[in-house]
Amino acid sequence: MKKYIATVCIILAAAFLWNISYYQLGFFIDLKPNAPVTAFMKTNGKKIYMEKDGRQEAFELRGVDMGAGIPGKWATDFSIDEETYLRWFKQIQELGANSIRIYTILNDVFYNAFYKYNTQRIKNNQEPLYLLQGVWVSDYALFSHMDAYDSDFLKPFIKDCRTMIDVIHGKRTLTINTGNKGNGSFRKDVSPWVIGYILGVEWEDYTVTYTDEINEDKGDYKGKYMFTTDDATPFEALLAAVGDEIIDYESTRYKQQRLVAFANWPTTDPFVYPASVAVARGKLTCVDMEHIKTTDKFISGMFVSYHVYPYYPDYLEIMRSTGQYSEEEMKKRLSDVRWETVKYRVSKMKGPKIENYIKDENYIDSYGRYNTYLAYLKALTAYHTMPVVISEYGVTTGRGIAQTDKNTKRNQGNMSEKEQGQAIIDCYKDIMDAGCAGSYIFTWQDEWFKRTWNTMHAVDLNKTPYWSDYQTNEQYFGLLSFDPGEKQSICLVDGKTDEWGENDIVISNGDASLSMKYDEKFIYFLVKKKNFDPEKDTLYIPIDINPKIGSTYAKNYNIGFDCAADFLMVIHGKSDSRLLVQERYECLNAIYGDVYYGELAYISPPEKDSPNFVKIYLPLTLNEYIPEATDTGEFKPTGEKFETGLLRYGNADPDSPDFNSLADFIFADGCAEIKIPWQLLNFSNPSEMTVHDDYYEKYGIENLKIDKINVGVASDGESQYRIPSAPLPLEGWGEKVSYHERLKTSYYMIKDYWSSLNK
Repeated sequence: MKKYIATVCIILAAAFLWNISYYQLGFFIDLKPNAPVTAFMKTNGKKIYMEKDGRQEAFELRGVDMGAGIPGKWATDFSIDEETYLRWFKQIQELGANSIRIYTILNDVFYNAFYKYNTQRIKNNQEPLYLLQGVWVSDYALFSHMDAYDSDFLKPFIKDCRTMIDVIHGKRTLTINTGNKGNGSFRKDVSPWVIGYILGVEWEDYTVTYTDEINEDKGDYKGKYMFTTDDATPFEALLAAVGDEIIDYESTRYKQQRLVAFANWPTTDPFVYPASVAVARGKLTCVDMEHIKTTDKFISGMFVSYHVYPYYPDYLEIMRSTGQYSEEEMKKRLSDVRWETVKYRVSKMKGPKIENYIKDENYIDSYGRYNTYLAYLKALTAYHTMPVVISEYGVTTGRGIAQTDKNTKRNQGNMSEKEQGQAIIDCYKDIMDAGCAGSYIFTWQDEWFKRTWNTMHAVDLNKTPYWSDYQTNEQYFGLLSFDPGEKQSICLVDGKTDEWGENDIVISNGDASLSMKYDEKFIYFLVKKKNFDPEKDTLYIPIDINPKIGSTYAKNYNIGFDCAADFLMVIHGKSDSRLLVQERYECLNAIYGDVYYGELAYISPPEKDSPNFVKIYLPLTLNEYIPEATDTGEFKPTGEKFETGLLRYGNADPDSPDFNSLADFIFADGCAEIKIPWQLLNFSNPSEMTVHDDYYEKYGIENLKIDKINVGVASDGESQYRIPSAPLPLEGWGEKVSYHERLKTSYYMIKDYWSSLNK
């Protein structure tokens, strides 16, 4: 009996150790060292091919990027379930896409769903959905003190590449969610539908520069599958070594190869630009995939991957804008020392000049527009000898805006869903006209957790998944929207008042009444007024958010309030309605006063009860490309800003033929219906009802929890009196969010366009 127990224990221990070695440590023995290596995806020149029925057919990578976030969860929670994935895969394929791209190893739920979906497609004699798999580099590694050769940078990168190979072949167990990759028991072999890998992320220029400068002797790599040219930099040699490692691992263990690319974007593109571009955008380093070559043993092939958006960073527009300045003018504006320093740094860059790869006619697109986006894409395809894939492009339907495309108006934000659809179609046309081998729309779904540079100071970054911040454009790149409400939103600003009841009335004032309600995205207002004429009448809605500050008088409108207001909403016709803020509570002045107004607001702050109500702006650019000095030698405030407090008229009902996703208000018989995004009213986290405290008391933005706001309503005839107010009680929802999915107008536009290409 003891021998039996001992034997069983030994067998169990051996099985346990084998499981750990095989599925967690990646240990294997190559039992077929001479077996041939296969590849169903290959490159030839600047095109990509897929093997089908023994033949090589040209294959355009046409797809969407997919993130890992859903409302109420961080992307690193990997909380999307199988049912959702299966629904999304179907919708993506019905869009006309043939593949999706993911950025990192997701939970096993994703791969199980992907296997289930494609297995059923194959069984039904339908085309499967393909996958372009990414390997992430952690933010800590990228933004810390490390260079890329640091063991804490390089070893995890290579380890994650090997892990990714095992995951797609269904031979891995990851017990811990590390944040940048998921976990689970990966037992489904999805490799038949994985077309290739994109390794890495958008490389930070200082990481590349630092790596190259302290590793000058490491610019050469000769591997079994990849090697570098004599012009390669240390950073490029490192990429070649990583690529060689994963090709060798998959070739040896699984006898398969796939397409390989390394992530890149304009900030580290291979081109050298004029010194003026280096001044404006700091373009002082390059990562050139032409410096990495492959041997005959790599039968699949390499392509180049770029994230390219029409609005940032638009180096070609900067070249045009700054080309007017002479050498002497540049020295005058920058100082001799800075100008000569930048020129020296640029002269040390080893790369092709962008001007050599663009002709004048490249700037004109099929619409006859001056189009720097098309010209840049053509420069990439003209330079590279291998297929070029634009693995990220798109525009966002967020109300906020962060960058503008000055030529074609394909902006980063403040675009309706219809405008998004047309912009994506136009970008796709440019990509194809430039001769690219494929492209991926960024992105499939909206992501509530995201942040962006010109609003991140204004919100609680630890709570972003728990509300939909319409002012942060980065959250709305998706073709799939998450609208508040389990089945439908509590209010649609469409001029219909069916969803409003007596219990929603906050205050009545004479012949006017104000009703309010809210959800995870907006505060809604309904003003009813007897004999209301929107062409002639003006409505005033004072709003008290912060109990510490505010004014009982708006000097520019000669209106009094019985409660100190922080905001004043003025509804005056379809094109001149806006939300104003009392100057003490103006966020732009508190954060960027020196850039936009010429002095720090903290030196002489506005009074707590200042009667001045001012327009609300979002910062776009903090400085002109080439700064201009005053006669005294000081630089003028040159920041570009956008009036985000201006309200847009229209119908916000997605089912309406007149739908405008950016509509803020609409008129109907005797009423005005309005929706205001939370951040526009200085809420930093409405899920817990926190707002900005007094900037000048706290010396910056601090959170203040509130449990009510005070509101009032009046029209022209009553404006000389103190407008009475009443409280609207507020209660947050914490981490329990409600939402429902909705395919945007842009989805259907792209679907129709891609469908037309197949006819």
